[in-house]
Amino acid sequence: MPSDLTKIACTAFLGERAIASGTLAHVVSTVKETLDDPHLSPILIFDDATSQPIEIDFRGTKDAVLKRLSQHPHTGPTVDQAGSPPRVGRPKLGVVAGEVTLLPRHWEWLKSQPGGASVTLRKLIDEARHVREKQNTMREAQEATYRFMTAMAGDFPHYEDALRALYTGDSARFYQLIRDWAPDIRDHINKLAGKMFPEGGAMP
Repeated sequence: MPSDLTKIACTAFLGERAIASGTLAHVVSTVKETLDDPHLSPILIFDDATSQPIEIDFRGTKDAVLKRLSQHPHTGPTVDQAGSPPRVGRPKLGVVAGEVTLLPRHWEWLKSQPGGASVTLRKLIDEARHVREKQNTMREAQEATYRFMTAMAGDFPHYEDALRALYTGDSARFYQLIRDWAPDIRDHINKLAGKMFPEGGAMP
Protein backbone atom coordinates (compact mmCIF):
# COMPACT_ATOMS: atom_id res chain seq x y z
CA MET A 1 0.00 0.00 0.00
CA PRO A 2 1.47 3.38 -0.91
CA SER A 3 2.69 5.53 1.97
CA ASP A 4 1.86 8.79 0.19
CA LEU A 5 -0.61 10.08 -2.33
CA THR A 6 1.88 10.22 -5.19
CA LYS A 7 1.93 6.41 -5.43
CA ILE A 8 -1.82 5.84 -5.71
CA ALA A 9 -2.85 4.28 -9.03
CA CYS A 10 -5.24 6.59 -10.82
CA THR A 11 -6.54 7.78 -14.19
CA ALA A 12 -7.14 11.32 -15.44
CA PHE A 13 -9.90 12.26 -17.87
CA LEU A 14 -10.21 15.36 -19.99
CA GLY A 15 -13.87 15.28 -20.90
CA GLU A 16 -14.55 11.80 -22.29
CA ARG A 17 -10.89 11.10 -23.08
CA ALA A 18 -8.41 9.39 -20.76
CA ILE A 19 -5.22 11.43 -20.90
CA ALA A 20 -3.02 9.72 -18.31
CA SER A 21 -2.96 6.58 -16.19
CA GLY A 22 -0.51 5.29 -13.59
CA THR A 23 0.70 6.59 -10.26
CA LEU A 24 -0.67 9.94 -9.18
CA ALA A 25 2.81 11.41 -9.53
CA HIS A 26 2.94 10.27 -13.17
CA VAL A 27 -0.58 11.49 -13.90
CA VAL A 28 0.01 14.90 -12.35
CA SER A 29 3.31 15.26 -14.21
CA THR A 30 1.66 14.34 -17.51
CA VAL A 31 -1.18 16.80 -16.99
CA LYS A 32 1.22 19.61 -16.08
CA GLU A 33 3.44 18.89 -19.10
CA THR A 34 0.71 18.48 -21.72
CA LEU A 35 -1.89 21.08 -20.75
CA ASP A 36 -1.19 24.80 -20.84
CA ASP A 37 -3.50 25.57 -17.93
CA PRO A 38 -4.97 22.60 -16.04
CA HIS A 39 -7.21 24.98 -14.09
CA LEU A 40 -9.09 25.89 -17.27
CA SER A 41 -9.56 22.30 -18.43
CA PRO A 42 -12.32 19.97 -17.19
CA ILE A 43 -9.88 17.44 -15.72
CA LEU A 44 -11.14 14.71 -13.41
CA ILE A 45 -8.76 12.30 -11.69
CA PHE A 46 -10.06 9.05 -10.18
CA ASP A 47 -8.49 6.58 -7.78
CA ASP A 48 -8.34 3.32 -9.79
CA ALA A 49 -9.28 1.19 -6.78
CA THR A 50 -12.25 3.14 -5.42
CA SER A 51 -13.18 5.65 -8.17
CA GLN A 52 -13.08 8.37 -5.54
CA PRO A 53 -12.18 11.70 -7.19
CA ILE A 54 -8.78 13.15 -6.34
CA GLU A 55 -8.59 16.93 -6.22
CA ILE A 56 -5.25 18.40 -7.26
CA ASP A 57 -3.95 21.90 -6.68
CA PHE A 58 -2.07 22.54 -9.94
CA ARG A 59 -0.72 25.93 -8.89
CA GLY A 60 2.97 26.50 -9.39
CA THR A 61 5.55 24.28 -11.03
CA LYS A 62 5.32 20.52 -11.46
CA ASP A 63 7.86 20.05 -8.66
CA ALA A 64 5.81 22.25 -6.35
CA VAL A 65 2.65 20.24 -7.05
CA LEU A 66 4.40 16.91 -6.45
CA LYS A 67 5.98 18.20 -3.25
CA ARG A 68 2.56 19.12 -1.86
CA LEU A 69 1.28 15.65 -2.70
CA SER A 70 4.26 13.88 -1.13
CA GLN A 71 3.67 15.79 2.11
CA HIS A 72 0.06 14.63 2.27
CA PRO A 73 0.02 11.31 4.21
CA HIS A 74 -1.99 8.45 2.79
CA THR A 75 -4.66 7.03 5.10
CA GLY A 76 -4.17 3.38 4.12
CA PRO A 77 -2.28 0.68 6.05
CA THR A 78 1.36 1.39 6.81
CA VAL A 79 4.21 -0.68 5.42
CA ASP A 80 6.89 -2.20 7.61
CA GLN A 81 10.62 -2.08 6.91
CA ALA A 82 10.46 -5.31 4.89
CA GLY A 83 7.90 -3.73 2.58
CA SER A 84 4.97 -5.91 3.70
CA PRO A 85 1.72 -4.72 5.31
CA PRO A 86 1.64 -5.41 9.05
CA ARG A 87 -0.24 -8.51 10.14
CA VAL A 88 -3.17 -7.29 12.20
CA GLY A 89 -4.43 -9.64 14.87
CA ARG A 90 -2.23 -12.64 14.00
CA PRO A 91 -0.45 -14.13 17.06
CA LYS A 92 3.33 -13.91 16.80
CA LEU A 93 3.96 -17.30 18.36
CA GLY A 94 1.59 -19.46 16.34
CA VAL A 95 -1.49 -21.26 17.65
CA VAL A 96 -3.26 -19.83 20.68
CA ALA A 97 -5.76 -21.87 22.66
CA GLY A 98 -9.21 -20.47 23.24
CA GLU A 99 -12.65 -21.53 24.40
CA VAL A 100 -15.29 -22.64 21.89
CA THR A 101 -18.85 -23.35 23.04
CA LEU A 102 -20.80 -25.84 20.92
CA LEU A 103 -23.74 -28.16 21.32
CA PRO A 104 -23.05 -31.89 21.77
CA ARG A 105 -24.08 -32.69 18.18
CA HIS A 106 -21.57 -30.15 16.92
CA TRP A 107 -18.75 -31.72 18.92
CA GLU A 108 -19.72 -35.19 17.71
CA TRP A 109 -19.62 -34.07 14.09
CA LEU A 110 -16.28 -32.30 14.53
CA LYS A 111 -14.68 -35.32 16.20
CA SER A 112 -15.78 -37.54 13.31
CA GLN A 113 -14.00 -35.40 10.72
CA PRO A 114 -10.51 -36.27 9.42
CA GLY A 115 -7.90 -34.59 11.59
CA GLY A 116 -10.23 -33.99 14.48
CA ALA A 117 -12.05 -30.93 15.79
CA SER A 118 -9.18 -28.41 15.70
CA VAL A 119 -8.17 -29.14 12.11
CA THR A 120 -11.77 -29.09 10.93
CA LEU A 121 -12.51 -25.79 12.66
CA ARG A 122 -9.44 -24.17 11.11
CA LYS A 123 -10.48 -25.37 7.66
CA LEU A 124 -14.03 -24.10 8.12
CA ILE A 125 -12.78 -20.71 9.26
CA ASP A 126 -10.36 -20.43 6.33
CA GLU A 127 -13.14 -21.32 3.89
CA ALA A 128 -15.47 -18.74 5.44
CA ARG A 129 -12.76 -16.09 5.28
CA HIS A 130 -12.12 -16.85 1.62
CA VAL A 131 -15.82 -16.52 0.79
CA ARG A 132 -16.09 -13.25 2.74
CA GLU A 133 -12.97 -11.81 1.07
CA LYS A 134 -14.38 -12.69 -2.36
CA GLN A 135 -17.69 -11.05 -1.49
CA ASN A 136 -15.90 -7.94 -0.23
CA THR A 137 -13.82 -7.72 -3.41
CA MET A 138 -16.93 -7.95 -5.57
CA ARG A 139 -18.79 -5.37 -3.48
CA GLU A 140 -15.88 -2.93 -3.62
CA ALA A 141 -15.65 -3.36 -7.40
CA GLN A 142 -19.39 -2.79 -7.70
CA GLU A 143 -19.18 0.42 -5.66
CA ALA A 144 -16.16 1.70 -7.60
CA THR A 145 -17.91 1.01 -10.91
CA TYR A 146 -21.04 2.77 -9.71
CA ARG A 147 -19.10 5.87 -8.59
CA PHE A 148 -17.28 6.20 -11.88
CA MET A 149 -20.42 5.59 -13.96
CA THR A 150 -22.32 8.19 -11.95
CA ALA A 151 -19.57 10.78 -12.38
CA MET A 152 -18.76 10.17 -16.05
CA ALA A 153 -21.69 8.41 -17.72
CA GLY A 154 -24.79 9.69 -15.95
CA ASP A 155 -26.19 11.19 -19.16
CA PHE A 156 -25.19 8.31 -21.45
CA PRO A 157 -27.90 6.18 -23.10
CA HIS A 158 -29.05 3.15 -21.07
CA TYR A 159 -27.24 4.45 -17.97
CA GLU A 160 -29.98 3.42 -15.52
CA ASP A 161 -30.46 0.04 -17.21
CA ALA A 162 -26.70 -0.56 -17.01
CA LEU A 163 -26.73 0.24 -13.30
CA ARG A 164 -29.54 -2.25 -12.74
CA ALA A 165 -27.58 -4.90 -14.62
CA LEU A 166 -24.51 -4.11 -12.50
CA TYR A 167 -26.40 -4.58 -9.24
CA THR A 168 -28.23 -7.71 -10.38
CA GLY A 169 -25.00 -9.28 -11.58
CA ASP A 170 -26.14 -9.60 -15.20
CA SER A 171 -22.75 -9.23 -16.88
CA ALA A 172 -23.91 -10.01 -20.43
CA ARG A 173 -26.58 -7.29 -20.34
CA PHE A 174 -24.27 -4.86 -18.57
CA TYR A 175 -21.55 -5.09 -21.21
CA GLN A 176 -24.12 -5.01 -24.00
CA LEU A 177 -25.64 -1.78 -22.69
CA ILE A 178 -22.34 0.09 -22.37
CA ARG A 179 -20.66 -1.14 -25.56
CA ASP A 180 -21.45 2.02 -27.55
CA TRP A 181 -20.36 4.48 -24.85
CA ALA A 182 -17.34 6.75 -25.30
CA PRO A 183 -14.43 4.30 -25.76
CA ASP A 184 -12.14 5.53 -22.97
CA ILE A 185 -14.97 5.71 -20.45
CA ARG A 186 -16.31 2.31 -21.52
CA ASP A 187 -12.86 0.73 -21.28
CA HIS A 188 -12.30 2.14 -17.80
CA ILE A 189 -15.68 0.80 -16.69
CA ASN A 190 -14.74 -2.60 -18.10
CA LYS A 191 -11.57 -2.55 -16.00
CA LEU A 192 -13.44 -1.57 -12.85
CA ALA A 193 -16.18 -4.16 -13.38
CA GLY A 194 -13.65 -6.92 -14.05
CA LYS A 195 -13.58 -7.87 -10.36
CA MET A 196 -17.36 -7.74 -10.17
CA PHE A 197 -17.70 -10.02 -13.19
CA PRO A 198 -14.57 -12.22 -12.96
CA GLU A 199 -15.88 -14.50 -15.69
CA GLY A 200 -15.22 -11.72 -18.18
CA GLY A 201 -17.52 -10.82 -21.04
CA ALA A 202 -16.34 -7.27 -21.74
CA MET A 203 -17.00 -6.27 -25.31
CA PRO A 204 -14.50 -4.46 -27.48
